[in-house]
Amino acid sequence: MTDQPSAPAPIPGSRREHDSLGDADVPEASYWGISTLRAVDNFPVSGRTIGTLRSLVWGLGAVKCAAARANEGLGLLDPGKSAAIQQASLEVMDGLLDEQFVVDTIQGGAGTSTNMNANEVIANRALELMGHARGAYAALHPIDDVNRSQSTNDVYPTAIKIALQREISEFCAEHGRLIRAFDAKAAEFAGIIKVGRTQLQDAVPMSMGQEFGAFAETLREDGNRLLELLPHLRESNLGATAIGTGITAPPAYRAAVISELSSVTGLELISATNLVEATSDTGVFMLVSGVLKRAAVKLSKICNDLRLLSSGPQTGFAEIFLPAVQAGSSIMPGKVNPVIPEMVNQVAFRVIGADATVTMAVEAGQLQLNAFEPVIADSLLESIAWLTVACRQLRTHCVDGITANTQVLQQRMLDSISVVTGLAPLIGYAAAAELAKEALASHRGIAELVLERGLLDPQRMESALSAKSLAGLD
Repeated sequence: MTDQPSAPAPIPGSRREHDSLGDADVPEASYWGISTLRAVDNFPVSGRTIGTLRSLVWGLGAVKCAAARANEGLGLLDPGKSAAIQQASLEVMDGLLDEQFVVDTIQGGAGTSTNMNANEVIANRALELMGHARGAYAALHPIDDVNRSQSTNDVYPTAIKIALQREISEFCAEHGRLIRAFDAKAAEFAGIIKVGRTQLQDAVPMSMGQEFGAFAETLREDGNRLLELLPHLRESNLGATAIGTGITAPPAYRAAVISELSSVTGLELISATNLVEATSDTGVFMLVSGVLKRAAVKLSKICNDLRLLSSGPQTGFAEIFLPAVQAGSSIMPGKVNPVIPEMVNQVAFRVIGADATVTMAVEAGQLQLNAFEPVIADSLLESIAWLTVACRQLRTHCVDGITANTQVLQQRMLDSISVVTGLAPLIGYAAAAELAKEALASHRGIAELVLERGLLDPQRMESALSAKSLAGLD
């Protein structure tokens, strides 16, 4: 009988692990294992690892902790194993093991690599807590114990929804601070009258307070829409396992794990009505993406206005001054650019592109599962993170320091023919149009021409052309 050649010894500093594809050597110091090793090799795409998505890792730890509690309560998991898994999961939630989540955010397999990364990290940390060596899976297994009663297909989307709730709440808080900053400027500028514009042409007078108050209100509308997303994200398909039939999970697990997950996260989570539908349908992510795009577009529009209003300082609108935060040119001395609004514009462009990505990924789902949740998660979490930073920087480095160029504004109001609109109800549209035409041609003031022609007595004209009357403030 011929002797079979023995397998080579593990590489020094590594441990040998086995899966259905064979053996591989895993760095001894790592908490992740062979499944993660293969995923790292397969998906060197974005350079961003799961560990950089703090809220997603927090969500994964919460799901694993809740599952361990539910499985123990149903007699499916040894109390000792459950305690170790729960402790390791809480450490994951606390960010103590973020560097061990090494799989790229963009990956094939509908998130299986992310789920296995979590299973292996939690299993090996739990083994360590129990006094075993990492990789000693006979004592506690990543799949049989950490992943018991679960599938990637219910763990991963649930973790994404939990992560989105945390990130949206943080974004709403920062977005709200920006709204209050615009409200403060509206109050500060309430008494400053200027010429409003439509289609970049002079329109009618308004107060600068009204202009900045409108900025605040348009943002407030988006804040309300963002908060309305949260109830849609509280629905989970945990207990669905592979496709929604609940195979490998006992019937009582579904209610138990949702209850435990609500307790672990402090969120009011509910079980989806139809688990098959909830596993295959990713429409809620498109809803979130659409609202984020709306918020980004409107924020970008406001930044366009700020850039236009501050253009100059000598040959532009020059109605407001933005804080100077850095030199603007490597060739033109003294030039200062509106770099903060420009940054926000670019964030908005990225969010708009991400929305297109999410839309295509949601559409591309087939039959009982959408395989493209990794790019959905990456797109949404990046969009929220970038928008949160954009709102903070716009507030602290721009809006808080905006001042009005009152000298320019006052002179333009004196020279403006836009006030003639306020006279139209008193002297008629045709007569008002003739006044405007003559004022432009002769470079004379509207009030002077009204008195010269005897169209109104001085008191009535003064009332009609008062700043409060023209801006609708009376």
